[in-house]
Amino acid sequence: MAVTDCSRLFPVLVKGLACAMAFVQIATAATLPQDNVDVLYHRYDGGGMVIDGPSVLVRKSVGPQVSVSGQYYVDMVSAASVDVVALASEYTEERTEYTLGVDYLHEDSILSLGYTNSSENDYEANTVYFSVSQEFFGGMSTVTLGYARGQDEVGVRGDESFSEDADRQNYQLGLSQVMTRNSLLGVDLEVVTDEGFLENPYRRNRYIDPNDPNNFILDQPERYPETRTSFSVATRALYYLPYRASIRGEFRYFSDSWGIDAQTFELAYVHALNPRWTLEGRARYYVQDEADFYSDLYAFENSQTHLARDKEMSAFSGTTLGGGVVYEWKQTSLPGIQRLQASLLVDWLDFSYDNFRDVTVSGDFLPGQEPLYSFDAFVTRASLILEY
Repeated sequence: MAVTDCSRLFPVLVKGLACAMAFVQIATAATLPQDNVDVLYHRYDGGGMVIDGPSVLVRKSVGPQVSVSGQYYVDMVSAASVDVVALASEYTEERTEYTLGVDYLHEDSILSLGYTNSSENDYEANTVYFSVSQEFFGGMSTVTLGYARGQDEVGVRGDESFSEDADRQNYQLGLSQVMTRNSLLGVDLEVVTDEGFLENPYRRNRYIDPNDPNNFILDQPERYPETRTSFSVATRALYYLPYRASIRGEFRYFSDSWGIDAQTFELAYVHALNPRWTLEGRARYYVQDEADFYSDLYAFENSQTHLARDKEMSAFSGTTLGGGVVYEWKQTSLPGIQRLQASLLVDWLDFSYDNFRDVTVSGDFLPGQEPLYSFDAFVTRASLILEY
């Protein structure tokens, strides 16, 4: 996936995974979600960025057919990444997000409706979403349709007069199928259309100094097309092993109108040690091409209509290795609590860029000859779920 603001990279990754899980529910009966309280702490640390904060989700049934939910999510950002250091000093900010949702169960169908507001000092995002999931053939097949509409307002810190808009629409189609008593298969199709101000107002492009070819100037604002359409297809397979374990594989292909093509490969393994303790592990590899208008170094100012030096628009690859432990206690002696689950998951991420260079390194480098940029990061998630 490509994003236009490194300070929003971790939230986008997390929400992308959450959306994938929400829209493709592999082989679960048409039942409302269990009443629960879910408390999560997340932390991303790497590439000069520290992003952390809590999340609290509360879900409650209202009768046998309706379930309502509310979520509060916080990102506290401390940024000294290569982009920030090259242009300005370190900064801190906080993003808060509120989500309200309702699920309605009717026979073999579940209808979901929700609203999300995300706010920080220079960005305001409002999203409404709707999905319907329908089971067929006694629960062996499930088809899910989803639609989301987002309206964002982009600002600039220290400039109250700057205000731009971006509109986003998301269309999703999912199919899950029970293949055998031990295997499940899911397929997702997604189309996203963006329109409006899609670049980062803080980011700058660099070009050769016309007065000194051995130097460069880093002061030209990014300039993106005002529309973008992306398409992705993902296939997921889950197989239950006979010794209290399961293995899951996923492949995802992404392509957009800006010329970015990307592939994601993931393999995960879950092993139950006993009725209460479970171990998890996963490996993920991601690779993408650059956008058509991307360049780490332009020959001269305004050398083309659209300009981008965002490293997430470049060609790069990333590897993720992760694992964790989950503790589950059913029928607890705690008053009113039917199930308790605690988990600790840690991911190590390693990113290598093919054509984005680190201009912050010391040394006598000619423009375009600086070392290629790379970094690693750790993502930690600790959660507690109480079902009642």
